[in-house]
Amino acid sequence: MVKTLLSIVIPCYNEAEGIESLHSRLIPVLSLLKKDYDLELIFIDDGSTDNTNKLLYHHFGNLSYVKIIKHEKNMNLGAAFKTGFSAANGEIIITLDSDCTYDPEEIPKLLMIMKDNNYDVVTGSPYHPLGKVENVPRYRIFLSKSVSLLYKIATGRNINTFTSMFRAYKKEVVKNVNFKSNDFLSPAEILIIAMNKGYKVGEMPSVLHVRKFGHSKFNKLFRIIRKHLNLVINSFLLRMRVKSAL
Repeated sequence: MVKTLLSIVIPCYNEAEGIESLHSRLIPVLSLLKKDYDLELIFIDDGSTDNTNKLLYHHFGNLSYVKIIKHEKNMNLGAAFKTGFSAANGEIIITLDSDCTYDPEEIPKLLMIMKDNNYDVVTGSPYHPLGKVENVPRYRIFLSKSVSLLYKIATGRNINTFTSMFRAYKKEVVKNVNFKSNDFLSPAEILIIAMNKGYKVGEMPSVLHVRKFGHSKFNKLFRIIRKHLNLVINSFLLRMRVKSAL
C-alpha cells in the first residue's frame, strides 16, 4: 500500500533549551505516524544565535527523513513558513511550534479530523468552546482572544482561533495561498486567504500551554496588535466588496 507523504514543518529561533524536550515528545508521535504515513520532518532554524542548530543535528540529524534548513539571519515566522512550505513535498503539511506550547501528541487527532471531515485546513483552537489555555499570562490570553474575535466578526466565519500556528494543510492550500507577512501575522493571514479562496477550514479544540523553555518571542506588542487590526479591517472591507458584487 502506498502511503501518503506527511510533511511536518517546525520553525525554530533560539530554542536550544527546549530541543531535547521536543525530541522526547515528538519521536513517539513520529513512530506512531509512520504506521500510516511516509514522513518528512523539516526544521527551519531562523537565524538562531544559540546552539539550536547544533542540537537539532544532534537529536534529529540521524533520521533519514529530516531536513534542517538554516536562515543566515533571523527573518521571522512568516519567512520561516515560506522556506518550509517551499521545501515540503507532502500531500499534507503540518506546522508545529518548536516550544511545545501545543501538544505534538495531538498531531494524529488533527489528521483524523481533517480526513473525517474532508477539511482542506484544520487549525488547533484553544479558544474553541471545548479548547483550553493553561498558565498563559492573562493579558496575552485577552489580547489573542480579542484579535481572534475581531477576525471572526470581520470574516463572518465561525472560526474561534485565527492566531494558532498548529495546523494541518492539504498541499494544494500551501501552494495556492500567497501570503505577504513575514512575521507573527502570517498564521492569521494564511487562514483568511485560504477561506477567501473557498477552502474548507475546520478547528480542533486544543490546549495552549505556557512555554517551559526559553523566552517568548511575543515582543513589540503594540506593533503586532496594530498589524492585526490592519488585517482585520482589510478582511472586513474585502468581505463587504464581495457581498456588494453578488
